[in-house]
Formats: sequence, structure tokens, C-alpha cells
Amino acid sequence: MTAAGWGWLILAIPLAGCVFVSLGWRALPGRSAGWIASAAVLGAFASAIGAFVSLQQRPPAARHVVSIAYSYAHTAGVNVDLGILVDPLSVFMALVVSGVSFLIHVYSVSYMTSDRGYARYFAYLNYFVFSMLLLVMAGNFVLLIVGWAFVGAASYLLISFWYRRTTATAAGIKAFVINVIGDVGMVVGAFLLFRHVHALDYGHVFARSAHVFSVDDGTLVAACLLFLVGAFAKSAQLPLHTWLPDAMEGPTPVSALIHAATMVTAGVYLIARLHPLFERAPTAADVAAVIGCATLIFAATVALVVTDLKRVIAYSTISQIGYMVLGVSTFAYAAGLFHLMTHAFFKALLFMGAGSVIGAMGGEQSLDKMGGFRRAMPFTFVAFTVGALALGAFPLMSGLFSKDAILAFALHRGGGYAVLAVLGYLAALVTAFYAFRMVFRVFWGDRVPQAESLERGELWHGEHFNPATGEEEDTDVGFPGPEHHIAEREVPMRFAMGLLAVLSVVGGVVAIPGVTSWLENFLRPAFSDSRYFEQAPTHSAEWVGLAAGAVVGVAGIALAYTFYVRRRGFTLELRDRFPRLHGFLEGTWYFDELYDALFVRPAARFGRFGRTVVESAFVQGVVIGGASGVVRSASAIARGLESGLLRGYALLLLAGLGGLALYFLLVSS
Repeated sequence: MTAAGWGWLILAIPLAGCVFVSLGWRALPGRSAGWIASAAVLGAFASAIGAFVSLQQRPPAARHVVSIAYSYAHTAGVNVDLGILVDPLSVFMALVVSGVSFLIHVYSVSYMTSDRGYARYFAYLNYFVFSMLLLVMAGNFVLLIVGWAFVGAASYLLISFWYRRTTATAAGIKAFVINVIGDVGMVVGAFLLFRHVHALDYGHVFARSAHVFSVDDGTLVAACLLFLVGAFAKSAQLPLHTWLPDAMEGPTPVSALIHAATMVTAGVYLIARLHPLFERAPTAADVAAVIGCATLIFAATVALVVTDLKRVIAYSTISQIGYMVLGVSTFAYAAGLFHLMTHAFFKALLFMGAGSVIGAMGGEQSLDKMGGFRRAMPFTFVAFTVGALALGAFPLMSGLFSKDAILAFALHRGGGYAVLAVLGYLAALVTAFYAFRMVFRVFWGDRVPQAESLERGELWHGEHFNPATGEEEDTDVGFPGPEHHIAEREVPMRFAMGLLAVLSVVGGVVAIPGVTSWLENFLRPAFSDSRYFEQAPTHSAEWVGLAAGAVVGVAGIALAYTFYVRRRGFTLELRDRFPRLHGFLEGTWYFDELYDALFVRPAARFGRFGRTVVESAFVQGVVIGGASGVVRSASAIARGLESGLLRGYALLLLAGLGGLALYFLLVSS
């Protein structure tokens, strides 16, 4: 089969899975909906492998296949085709998205077993994967924006999946609104480009932009900045990041899906896909690099104090996406995408491990109430620790190779980029610290009652409650199911976590400096028009960077061990000594409060003014009430005149004739 054929199968199979589960859910017994949805995503992954093999059989210059199903619109100079682009970049993204999503599906088969919305969940999950694959396989800006919007809609459905939780529905709406802001930026940016280059497919836009726009042309910079609005909204970068921690209201596998390989990486993919535009608008690229660096520092500091386990991992995601944005914005495309891949492995693993722990805790997510699970949950402990080692850039782990590749490239470019790299290394120290803050607080220390119960062979269930508010909940439709599941007791959960743990360890082998360059060689044809792709630092410089990164990672882990194992309680002393700093970080730098003051409350006041003054007083009272009053008065007069007396009608006739005579006298004069 051709690369184009495989490309269409990548999209068709998960869409078919979504439709099949959606229409046939009543007839699907047990876990069959989950296995069918998982098979559909596995089919997409197999198709991505087929596309990979097909591309490799072509010469490097020909690894760029456009396939058009049909012409959607050819009118008034607007040419829009339903077409896909199969090239190394899109195939790489399809492999990562479908591969990790398959493992998340398998994990969910057990994790969501008792939920009343089981089939609905997997239909949403397949739709989400289809939407993300449509985004990365799109061959033009129109289809890209369609996929972009579909991903936003799917994220709303999954975040607010437990729709009877008010916190979940509020989080879903928040995510949807912020993503719509990004959608508007995408549409306006595409319109600016179309207005000047008169094309919407990537090939023509990139080719014509080189002739239409000068370097740092104002219009091109504006268009790229608008695309960054879309990228930052989807990838939760400053200042459009506030939706992502709240997205933890969805089921834990949804958190893994959104945060690992799909939605939040869309912005990174977008910058990489539009690299010819950003290289011609370096000012916009520099803005993205600075914001990416600021985001990774901000999120890392917040993760130091947050006590909700899933939210710690969520802020970690925001921080790691910042590294990726820094990478692709400094034109280290292979390094940024390399970190995208390794992050997908270890971040999905961390969320799965967190889900297993939360199941053992009976739904509790607070780190303050966890501890001592090392012996009670040995498999989860090992898997979670592997994920934390990769996140903390421990020596020889995949996270070290990918993160250092970004920072080494920034150092190689020098100047202001070197400053960003130094800040990145400082944030890496914080990352290693908070990664093992989670490990030591969850698995070390005194055993909590839930851990003791599990050691006796009893899985803790307890009362069902909302972990965000503490209020008791039902287990009916729209709430989490009555059962909790842990990896120690569920084969599908262990399979997914075990494979991700292996990938988190060996994933760095695809790009070891001076040893392997498989990933770089595969991606090279997609960036053949970039003058920066080959400007990599020397292998010796990369190894020096790896050594520095390893030292930083080990130092961060050692600090966490000192604070949370050897000197337990010391962090509480620091909190009491610096209450304002702790409050600032715990309040996530007060971004939500700022937005509430600047946008939410003024909009609410404006809405109340419109409801009480404009609608109630003016429209209902004056417009509708006044008009109805006039009608009622005229009706009363008419009823009074219809007396049935001849003299009354004669008087009206004379009055009318008199009025007409007066009118004509006035007109003639």
C-alpha cells in the first residue's frame, strides 16, 4: 500500500471505532467497548508503521506525499481540498499519538470498568484520538483548524465526563473557552496569510511566503504571533495555561491522554510544521522561546508546593511543554520533537501510576494523606519511580537525552539563547526535586491506613467523594463508578505501565550524541528547507551538557531525599518561615485571581447590567410594555366608539371629513 493509503487508514480506523462504539453500545457486553476502541487505536498505530515503512522506501527528497480525497471548495480564489500530508513529521506524530493512546486505552479498560458511562467514555476517547490525528495529518490550514477545533471539543467532553460534578463541568467549560481563544488566533492568522499568498495548503503557502514577505515583515510576524496564540492555548503556555490544572477533573486516563502525547503537544507540532514561517519571522520565534522558558520556570516552581498528586503532574506537563516550545522556537526541531516523544512515555506512565495510587486511596488525591505505599504496591512503586527518574533527567534515562538536546542547542546558538538554556538547567534542578517529592511522599514515610489495608489484601473503598471539594457523591451516571482499580490487581493496567516504563528507560537510544542519529535522520526530509537543522553543537559539547544535566538531576533527587526522608518536617519549617512565598506559589502566582478581576467579574457585571437594565427595564418595560400599552389604549378607544348609535357614527364621519379638508387646505397653502 502507498504512503497515502496508510495515511487515510490512520484517520479512518479510530473514526470507525468511535462510530461503532457510539451506535452499538447497548449490544456490547462487559469490557468489549473498551477492547474494540483499543483495537481501533492499535489499527491506527499499525497504519502509522505502514506509512513509516512506505516513506523509508522512497528517496529522501520524495518523502513528502500529498493525497487529496476531493476538492471541498474551489471558488473566488479560495481552493480548499480534503487532503492529507504524509511526511516524516506527520508520521512521527501519528506514531507517538496512536502508540501512547493505545496504551492509555488498554489501561482504561480496567480503570473505568465499573463506570456507568463506560461505552460513552471509549467513544469519546476514540473521537479524541481521531481529532488529534486529523490535526497532525492535515495537508492545509483549513483541515488543520478543523482538527484543532475537534480536539478542543473532545477535550471538553472528556474533562467534563463526570458531568454531575460541578467542578468537572466548570473545568470543561474553562478549557473549551480558552481553547476557543486559541482557535480565533489560528483563524485570523490563517486569514492574514491567505490575504497575501492566496493559498491555504502548506506547500504553496511556504513557497510563496519566501517571495511575498521580507524577513520580519510586520504582517508575517503578526500572523505567526496569532498562530502562537493558538499554540499556547492548546499547549497550556503562559498566559493561557490556567485550564490545564483544572483539567484534572476528568478521569485519570484522560489526564494521561491529554497531557502526554496528544492535545498539549499540538502547539509544539504547529510551530514545527510552520517552521518556514517562523524562520522568516524570527521575532515571533524569539517571543515563543522566551514564553516557553518563562512557562517552564513558572510551572516548576508551582509544582514544588501543590499537594494534589495529579495537579503536581499537571504543572510538570506545563513545564515540560515549555522545554519543547523552547526547543522548536530556537529551531532545534529534532531535539524538541525528541523530548515530545520521551515526555509522552514517562508522563503517561506517571499519570497511570498516580491513578493506581488514587485507586488504592479510595479516590483521595492529596499528598498530605498519602505515604508508605512502597511495600503495599511494589509494581506501582517501581513504575512510578522509573517515570520520575526519566522526568528528573537521571543519568541514562530517556528524559536526560531529550531535555539536554534542547538546552545544548540553545547554548550552541549563544547570546540570549544561552541565558534561556541556563534558566532551563535551573528549572531542571527544580524538576528533579519535585519529581521525587512525589515519590518520597507517596511511597516512603509512615504507612497510611489505606496502605496498611492493602498489605492485608483489602483494597480501600470508603465513602465516595469529590477530591476537589470533599463533598459526598453518588456513583450513578455522571459520577465515578463504585469500584477502584490498581495495577497490582489488573493485568491491562500492568501491561500498559510496564511497556511505558521500558520505553521511558530506553527511549533515549534513538538520539545518543555521536552514537545514534535515527530520529534526526528520519525527520531530516521534513526540515530540509531549514538552514538550522544541521547546525547542531559538536558531540563533545553535547556530552558535556549531558554530564551537567546528569549532575543537576542527581542533585535535585538528593535534595528531595534530604528534605522528605532524612529531615522530614523541614519543608514545613520553610513554609512557616516564608509564608508569603509559599502562598504565592500555592496560589499559582495568582493568575486565576488576576483573570477573575480583569475579565470574569467585569464580564459578569456587564451580563447582569444587560439582564436587569437593558432586557428587563428597557426591552420588557419600554419596548414591549410601551407598545402593548399603546395597543391597549387604542383598543379601549375603539371599543368605546363602537356604541351602536347612528349619531355617534355620523359624528365620526364628519370629524374624518373635517380632518381631510384641513389637511388639503394646509398642503395647498
